Formats: sequence, structure tokens, C-alpha cells
Amino acid sequence: MSQISTPRELFLHELGDILFVERQLADEALPKLIAEVRDEELKSALEEHPVQTRKHVTRVEQVFELFGKEPEAEECLGFDGLKAEHEKLVEETSSDLIDSVDLGAAARTESYEIAAYEGLRRMAKAMGEEDAVEPLDKNLKEEKDALRIIERIATRVSNESAAAVA
Repeated sequence: MSQISTPRELFLHELGDILFVERQLADEALPKLIAEVRDEELKSALEEHPVQTRKHVTRVEQVFELFGKEPEAEECLGFDGLKAEHEKLVEETSSDLIDSVDLGAAARTESYEIAAYEGLRRMAKAMGEEDAVEPLDKNLKEEKDALRIIERIATRVSNESAAAVA
């Protein structure tokens, strides 16, 4: 691994990081969650997300091109950790609580993506790369919208789960 020594290099590394995350979500993580969940509203929300995630991939690739670079994904250890944590929790949790487990995983992932896009947007502005800000802003807005949907569903599922136990 080479030394990151300029803001541009850091930006491109972080951009590769989120490209890895978005591709992993579209190709592996979301299909797995869709197959696991039972709650119909959650399943429906998750089934719509891969299309949006592929748009995120396209926008991130466009930002690479604005910087004159080929899109290059960087393995994201943070996201790998989120996936590993989810897999472990699925193994340890009653099947009756899988929707709650998956909602937690989805919320953590959306929060991770939001933080990544906020950082990328901030770096692009600081470097004067205004053309890169717009696609990053679009992804950021969609991630925030997705988190709001997940939080609303999670509240309902948590309330139903608690009521069933009471």
C-alpha cells in the first residue's frame, strides 16, 4: 500500500472505499438481507434499494472520471466489519428477531454511508472540485432518505416485538 500524502490522494482513497461499499451492497449484501427478512414493508423497501444503489455506483464512478481516474474500489474494512457483525448476530439470534437484526444492520450501513458521503463532499468542496459535489450530494440525500425509512420501519417492528413479549 502506498503512502497517502495529499488531500487528493485521500479523497480518491475514500471514494474507492465507498465504491467498494456500494458495489458490495448491490451485488451481495442487499440480496442477502432481502432473502432473510419476513416483514413485508421491510422486504419491499429493501427490494427497491438495489436500483438506487446501482445509481450510487454510477455517480461515484462519474466522480472518479471528473478526477481523471479510472474507478477503483478499495476494500473497506469498516464495511467488512459491519457484515461480519451482522453474520455473527444472525447465527446467535432467534429467527423471530431476524427482522430486527436486519433493520439494525441496515441502519448501521446507511449511517456509515452517510458519514462517508459527508466526508467526501466536504473534501471535494475544500479542494474546489464543485463538479464532484453534486453527485455526492445526490447520494447523500438518498442515503439520508433511506435511513429515515429504515428508522420508521424499525420503530414499528420494535414496538410489535415488545408488545408480543408483554
